[in-house]
Amino acid sequence: MKSSVLPTETTMSLLIVDDNVHFVNRVTKLVQDIPHIGPIHIANTFDEANEMLNKEKPDLVLLDISLQGKNGIGILEGIVQSGKACKVIMVTNNTDEYYRQKCIDLGALYFLDKTYDFARIPEIISRLKSA
Repeated sequence: MKSSVLPTETTMSLLIVDDNVHFVNRVTKLVQDIPHIGPIHIANTFDEANEMLNKEKPDLVLLDISLQGKNGIGILEGIVQSGKACKVIMVTNNTDEYYRQKCIDLGALYFLDKTYDFARIPEIISRLKSA
């Protein structure tokens, strides 16, 4: 049974940035029952992501590298350069060591493979929430 959020407890807002609607639906279902997560925002493009980052100021971003037109690494760079106080988890199929190292060097806390690490997302989010 899911416990209710007490008024004194804080929630962690989440932004999912991915252009794959199927993946977005899967990850939304996966995280929606994590205690103290909400609201959950969705961005499917580079521009939508930047708009949501400025408007909603999420606490946590699940970010894909491959987006139409531009890539998520540019979004990660923008987050770092702007000094936004949000945590970033890269969740991608582009798992080449070059991308992994670049994202970690830029400040991503985790670099997850969509195929093999998907089930780890709730545990990682819960850990970040309690940190």
